[in-house]
Amino acid sequence: MGVEACVVAYARKYGEDEEKWAVTALLHDFDWEIHPMLPDHPMKGEPILAERGVDEEIRRAILSHADFSGVPRISRLEKTLYACDELSGFLTACSYVKPSKSIHEVETKGVRKKMKDKAFARAVNRDDITRGAEELAVELDEHIEFCIRAMQARAEQLGLAGDGSVSAAGV
Repeated sequence: MGVEACVVAYARKYGEDEEKWAVTALLHDFDWEIHPMLPDHPMKGEPILAERGVDEEIRRAILSHADFSGVPRISRLEKTLYACDELSGFLTACSYVKPSKSIHEVETKGVRKKMKDKAFARAVNRDDITRGAEELAVELDEHIEFCIRAMQARAEQLGLAGDGSVSAAGV
């Protein structure tokens, strides 16, 4: 849902179809539990979506978020999904280590510092985060900040509003 928060915020910024972008973000990893091994995900998931009548543009964006799929990222939706995927997970991890476990405490400078720490959230590919911002033609710090704000706007829904130990006013 973190990916969806970021992708929808970009759809709004770009004047794109927010519902289509939201569906794409929500579906992009739908098959991960069915096919947890690469390259099965998302390759084996795409036919399931096709069978259920999911729009080709959405399916293509989902395939393109995996570098090994051979589907190049061309559209703004494809580039945005890729750019937000790893970053939203990283921002969630950054939230969890804050005193109140809140996205409201996460700042771009701290995220950049954590990106250098290979032991922190080691499953998150930092190159994907950097490449995602580049493909979206957005400065990395600007992209991080944009996604932080998008996730802050939906903090309660994402479970990142915190435990109340630090007030939002004190952040």
